Amino acid sequence: MSRRTPKLPSWLPIDPYILALIGTVVLAAVLPASGAAAEVAGGASTGAVALLFFLYGVRLSTAEALEGLKHWRLHLTVLVCTFVAFPLLGLAGEGLVPYVLTPQLYSGFLFLCLVPSTIQSSIAFTSIARGNVPAAICAGSFSSIAGIFLTPLLAAALLGDSGGGLSADALLRIGGQLLLPFVAGQLLRRWIGGFIARHKKVLGYVDRGSILLVVYTAFSEGMVAGIWHQVTPVRLGALLAAEAVLLALMLMLSWYGARRLGFDREDRIAIQFAGSKKSLASGLPMASVLFGAHASLAVLPLMLFHQMQLMVCAVIAKRRSRDPREGNRENSTVSREPVTVS
Repeated sequence: MSRRTPKLPSWLPIDPYILALIGTVVLAAVLPASGAAAEVAGGASTGAVALLFFLYGVRLSTAEALEGLKHWRLHLTVLVCTFVAFPLLGLAGEGLVPYVLTPQLYSGFLFLCLVPSTIQSSIAFTSIARGNVPAAICAGSFSSIAGIFLTPLLAAALLGDSGGGLSADALLRIGGQLLLPFVAGQLLRRWIGGFIARHKKVLGYVDRGSILLVVYTAFSEGMVAGIWHQVTPVRLGALLAAEAVLLALMLMLSWYGARRLGFDREDRIAIQFAGSKKSLASGLPMASVLFGAHASLAVLPLMLFHQMQLMVCAVIAKRRSRDPREGNRENSTVSREPVTVS
């Protein structure tokens, strides 16, 4: 008799990449890079961030983005959720300091409110829930493009000294490590876009490996600086509770707000999933540039929020897919793509 391999319920996704990230954090805690090794890791991390944003620039199709502007009301709604509603809720969370969150954890909490939306998981959940998948694709792409410019500016304006401020040095780091590689990727897309598309799987490992390097470097710096004594179990539980409230508010706001604006059911699904989630793949390298030695505490809230949003949105998507009053036979076949980090 063959043995069945135990599997997690389909409605409770534990992203394997999250486990890899946790393993990287543990490695940094046990064997942090210090001295000359820290300099090497820091240099490699800087190069990895530049490579990530170069690849983002190559992959994002400007022509497809312009075509998607036909549904501008939906995309504008997602952008408002991502870069207006989220930041306002993040600013309201300042009332939790210092009784619930430490100032450092609050900086990370506010930062997660500033990063762009996801692409892959938004598409997967929209498909499962029988929503407007093309709109979810465009909305995620627009959010990623806008985030290249808006996230660093919002972080510099709202986070003050904890995020590097609006100093000339901070602007140069943002331009050199984020904007310049992204623009270069867009300019070279015409010649190397086909190569990138053909080797998408291999370059996906490059993406993820680069992010793991960024996380290891950030958490190593945190260990060497001795900042982890600030994260007690009580503070960690308080952070999770604050993030649960944040996610619940954005899920309700994006759904019922889209209804008030007159969007149909398929569009509301795309708006909810694209407008309520945050991108780990974009946020982690941005945090390493903006926060420097304090990046480890800054990315912790984003890492926790990412897994929370996957689990909650998986449940919502599954329930919407079973609603007999909504959807039609043309959309009855749903994609079973695995939910990936984005």
